[in-house]
Amino acid sequence: MSAGQQHPPVPNLPTGAPRLNAQARRELGSAFETAGREYHEVRPGYPAWVTDFVVPDGAADAADIGAGTGLFTRDLVAAGLNVFAVEPSASMRSVLEETLPGVVAIDGTGESTGLPAGSVDLVSVAQAWHWMDPAEASAEARRILRPGGTLALIWNQLDVTVPWVHRLSRIMHAGDVQRNALAAAGVGEGFGAAELREEAWADAVTPESLFELCHSRSYYLRASEAVRAKVDANLGWYLYEHLGHAPGELLELPYSALAVRFAAR
Repeated sequence: MSAGQQHPPVPNLPTGAPRLNAQARRELGSAFETAGREYHEVRPGYPAWVTDFVVPDGAADAADIGAGTGLFTRDLVAAGLNVFAVEPSASMRSVLEETLPGVVAIDGTGESTGLPAGSVDLVSVAQAWHWMDPAEASAEARRILRPGGTLALIWNQLDVTVPWVHRLSRIMHAGDVQRNALAAAGVGEGFGAAELREEAWADAVTPESLFELCHSRSYYLRASEAVRAKVDANLGWYLYEHLGHAPGELLELPYSALAVRFAAR
């Protein structure tokens, strides 16, 4: 496409946040019980500005809720915070404990962290808010935050305004992609107005690592062998035949990083 041409419009862009009921959260979330290592190796980290944006001045202690394998936890540790990582998946926690041995890892959820009231200055939820009941998780965050603390909701999402990425997300069944940031970041009572920052960035990938990224998603992890084979065939056709990429070719995968912070009232 030449410099002066416009991308064609992208159809069917999501307009709201993913909404999962309690049963769906349990069923879909169970897919990650055995996928900690694979998730950690293929999922991207976060741009440096995210930590600067969400950590309040003078913060000492943080709770990273739905911490997974610690992809954002490590950024908080690097910023000098004492971090409690709350994660219900034993597979995810084991990777976090191995890679971040100084972090206290807790078997808990966003709705029930097990942390004392008023014990942290920051509650962060990176890539996990849609796995929680927003009202209950908001109340729990407010309970464990100190006065003046911050609740921060963070996402890395594929930039589906780019047409080829939009089609890729459909093939991979990337259900966590959304375009209404404030709808996705809805929280309960006890917090001030949302402050939002969103920036585009790109991750260096290969066609092969895109297969691994696809395989780390809950849809693929829970699918039958027949469905997995179909997804892999579609992805292979798209990357190698339709887009014409070569095995091992280095690509830039467009992302949009989104962070929303709320001050505790």
